[in-house]
Amino acid sequence: MSFHIVSSSNLEIEIIEKIITEKKKLKLSDEARLKITRSREYLDQKLEKSQAPVYGINTGFGSLCNVKISPNKLIELQENLVMSHACGTGNVVPKSIIRLMLLFKIQSLSYGHSGVTIETVSRLIDFYNNDVLPVVYEQGSLGASGDLAPLAHLALPLLGKGEVYFKGVKQESAEVLRKFGWNPIKLRSKEGLALLNGTQFMSAYGIFNLMKGRKLYELSNIIGAVSIDAFDCNLSPFDELVHLVRPHRGQIKTAERIRKILEGSEIGKREKNNVQDPYSFRCIPQVHGATKDTLSFVENTFITEINSVTDNPNIFVEEDKIISGGNFHGQPLALALDYLSISIAELGNISERRIYQLISGLRDLPPFLVNNPGLNNGFMITQYTAASIVSQNKQYASPASIDSIVSSNGQEDHVSMGANAATKALKVTNNVLTILAIELFNSSQALYFREEDTSPFLKDFIENFRSKVPIVKEDQIMSYHIQNSKDFISAFKV
Repeated sequence: MSFHIVSSSNLEIEIIEKIITEKKKLKLSDEARLKITRSREYLDQKLEKSQAPVYGINTGFGSLCNVKISPNKLIELQENLVMSHACGTGNVVPKSIIRLMLLFKIQSLSYGHSGVTIETVSRLIDFYNNDVLPVVYEQGSLGASGDLAPLAHLALPLLGKGEVYFKGVKQESAEVLRKFGWNPIKLRSKEGLALLNGTQFMSAYGIFNLMKGRKLYELSNIIGAVSIDAFDCNLSPFDELVHLVRPHRGQIKTAERIRKILEGSEIGKREKNNVQDPYSFRCIPQVHGATKDTLSFVENTFITEINSVTDNPNIFVEEDKIISGGNFHGQPLALALDYLSISIAELGNISERRIYQLISGLRDLPPFLVNNPGLNNGFMITQYTAASIVSQNKQYASPASIDSIVSSNGQEDHVSMGANAATKALKVTNNVLTILAIELFNSSQALYFREEDTSPFLKDFIENFRSKVPIVKEDQIMSYHIQNSKDFISAFKV
């Protein structure tokens, strides 16, 4: 059995991917156990020595922050908090994202600034290691005060309440706890708030979409290169000299990648009749490269976030302070998620323009990429489908972060709406996968009409693709081929 040790060492994208692909279990380091225990002991000692109100520990929450709670009601206070905040609705969150939510919540609590008990963190690890996944809903978070509603649903099973997925089936939490012989956790002072405050819903969606976005960027380069040869384009716009005089890193790296993919192409070497190519081909380094640079910015933001403490108040044992702040506010994530959606949507936008050019009957290609056009409609409507998805992406990419609605009787008067940015980003990445699948379907068909060979890399790529998606010689039901194309690129290792 392979373990990932939860410690103060940073979680990085490559580490997260390894945890996922190798199905690693989690284990707290001795360092993390010590920090969690010391933080809890410090908080207990503080409560014993003083009855002074401390937000979220012996007071109400939100606009009820001035209501003092008696010591014998603190457990009830925390459980009431979790139950009352479990107001999620809408679609259920995908299981792969729930796993990330658990991982990131455990990581954040492990730093010892949250005042939780070791038993609570250990139970979250039990959930993760045994694939007991709380049922969480997409809608309900404003992206400030933490992802309150989604994280309440994540926490409910600790109390033996709510539902979980176990062995692929949605079940009552209490029933699954009995199967493992686990007693429900009795949350102590501050614990409910530590579980509900935090940005793990936004963070999990962000990291998940970031990993998808990195793959979509690379697929865009490979599929765009197929289209370059299929449309008989010049390769001079990808010359390194062009990009060194405008040295955006993403642009330089994208041009370099396109040159590598097309290395050895007979189509690329032959003399061209066309002096220039449309922007959707010629400007691939500039457009795809801008997305690559955006992904780097988004990655830096989210890596910082998942290695941070984002609940409230924060406990500082060495400094002897308990400070109520605002680390739960999701503004950095909301802006990054909106930026991510825009940049990924642009990969789909330029891809659809290449599809349009490929079916236009130019460059010695038949109209709509089929013999006997007129009798056959060929690939005409594949472009319609791509265009409709691109249009939808423009709506999804409209920023959520510029909105804010006052909540909690005015106490929480500015919120990030990062949770909405998060769920929209997933729709965008899913849509762009479909657009790229349609482009590959079209460019493979267009390449069929070329006499010369493409590069060795692309020949192998297209040969594998055509074993799943054949050349279309007369009209067929195209949706089957589009789905098979999606399956192919989803499974393709970049």
